[in-house]
Amino acid sequence: MTTNSLKQPGGGLLDRLFSGRSSILSYTVLAIILFLVLPNLLSAFRLNMAGKYLCYAFACIGLVLCWGHAGILSLGQGLFFGIGGYSMAMFLKLEASDPESTSIQSTPGIPDFMDWNQVTELPWFWYPYKSFPLTVALILTLPVIISCILCFFYFKGRVTGVVFAIITQSMVACSWYFIVGNQGYFGGINGITDLKTLNGWDIRTESAQKILYFVTCICLFGCLFLSKWVLSTRLGRVLAAQRDKEERVRFSGYNLTSFRVFIFAFAALLASIGGALFTLQVGFMSPNLIGVVPSIDLIIYTAVGGRLCTVGAVYGALLINTAKTMFSEAYPTVWVFIYGALFILIVLALPKGLAGVWTDHVRLWIRSLLKLDSPAKPKKIKSQTT
Repeated sequence: MTTNSLKQPGGGLLDRLFSGRSSILSYTVLAIILFLVLPNLLSAFRLNMAGKYLCYAFACIGLVLCWGHAGILSLGQGLFFGIGGYSMAMFLKLEASDPESTSIQSTPGIPDFMDWNQVTELPWFWYPYKSFPLTVALILTLPVIISCILCFFYFKGRVTGVVFAIITQSMVACSWYFIVGNQGYFGGINGITDLKTLNGWDIRTESAQKILYFVTCICLFGCLFLSKWVLSTRLGRVLAAQRDKEERVRFSGYNLTSFRVFIFAFAALLASIGGALFTLQVGFMSPNLIGVVPSIDLIIYTAVGGRLCTVGAVYGALLINTAKTMFSEAYPTVWVFIYGALFILIVLALPKGLAGVWTDHVRLWIRSLLKLDSPAKPKKIKSQTT
């Protein structure tokens, strides 16, 4: 590896975002599917489920950056997904718990689960969620702060690989027990439910759910472009280099701790955005959605889609969740075995995921069909005689 290999590629922002015809085609096909095909093909109920699946794709994009390109396997992305989800749920719950709606409670003006658990006043950490702009700010900043605090000393001590993955898994397990054990503050195992309005706008209607679906798609493409830009900069090149040759990059003078902390915090931010949109889509947030099993499911979605492809992560989240829904509806007693066998088959047959099918087979077939790889014939130069 030479110093030139870490130089930032030339060209403008758009050139780096859409380098190559295949990149433009992949974004275009995904946009057509999400904005045109699914809204016209699916019912309102199924479209809402597709929007819920796309919320998982935010965390999967972060895993592509963190795991695929940086080599940092995190089994605790459910924690950051839950931070965004619970932050949005806390705001919506306070809006639904106005004194008029909770007049039958012993303490009006607080969420119903607090009243059931003999909590007589709103806890201090709930007060920021009375403001929607402050809630959005917490959704964007809180996961970044927590992820930096949790991982800085681990990366400083060069804790990576399986050990770091186990630590992140224990981290999300502790958060699950913390939420379940504090039923009076977070709703316990039932979570925060009965969410109705967002600044007075009813989010339960079919029209609202359709609007939220398109908002989710727009935010998803924004995160895709931002992630693509991060990978196209020197940061992305250093992360890929240290994934393959860590010691050589260190000897080149790079402080890998700052690079790893940044990409881990960025992945946490993406997961938090997905969690906030998930709460708006489904109307509740539960600790069962952010535990160890959901965090491992995010790894499965990413692996199936392709852990080196951000667009593939979106397809992985959509297809695996769709298959899970279909199998659970058609075969309620054995769907778990079918789901597991499907995952094993894809991993064994397609080690690069669905993105590998595109790059190794479909794209080559299209190029050969269009004769894009045929060598250009040299022009004949006529000899001139004097």
